[in-house]
Amino acid sequence: MPETTTTPAAVFTDATLRRAQEITADSYLPVWIGPSGEESSGEAVARHLEAAIALLDKDGWICAYDHSKDWSAGADLADDDSMTVKAMLQALIRFVRDESGTSPQRTLATALRHVGEDGSHGDTDTAYVAGLILDRVIQAHTGSDSAHAMPWSERQHRTHADITALLTAGARFARTYGPRQDAAAA
Repeated sequence: MPETTTTPAAVFTDATLRRAQEITADSYLPVWIGPSGEESSGEAVARHLEAAIALLDKDGWICAYDHSKDWSAGADLADDDSMTVKAMLQALIRFVRDESGTSPQRTLATALRHVGEDGSHGDTDTAYVAGLILDRVIQAHTGSDSAHAMPWSERQHRTHADITALLTAGARFARTYGPRQDAAAA
C-alpha cells in the first residue's frame, strides 16, 4: 500500500482521541495510576510527553537501535592468556566505549524514560502513564486492541514527524481527558 501524503499530525484526529478515551474508560486497570500507586494529572503527563518531543528534537530520534553488530567480536578479549590484567581491562574498556556508541539519538521508549529520570519534566509515574496513554492512542488509531505505541514507533517506515505527531496527540489527550490535578496536590 503506498504511503499517504497527509501530514502525520492529521492522523491523530479528535475522533481518534475520543476513541482512545473510550478504550481508556473500558480498561481493566487504571490508566492514570503509576507504579508508585499515585495518580498523575493529565497536565503532568502532557508536560512529560512535550519534554520527550523537545528531547527528540534536540538529540534526534532513531526508530530502533542497531542490534545487528557483531557483538561476539569482544568475546575474544579475555581469551589471550598472555595479556596482563591491565591490558585486558584497557582492551575491555576500549571495546565497551567503541560499541556503546556516542550517538545521542533515542527511541521513543528511551526518550520517555530519560525525561522521567531527570525529574524536571516528569518522573517514573508520568513516564509509565505516558506510555499507557500512547498505547491507547495507537489502539484507537489502528483499531487493534493489542497494539502498543513502542512497537508501532519502531516500524521501519516511521519518521520523526510521526513520533512527534503521536507525542503531540498524547499530550492533547492527557490535557483533555486526564485527571485535573495530582492527588498529592489535592
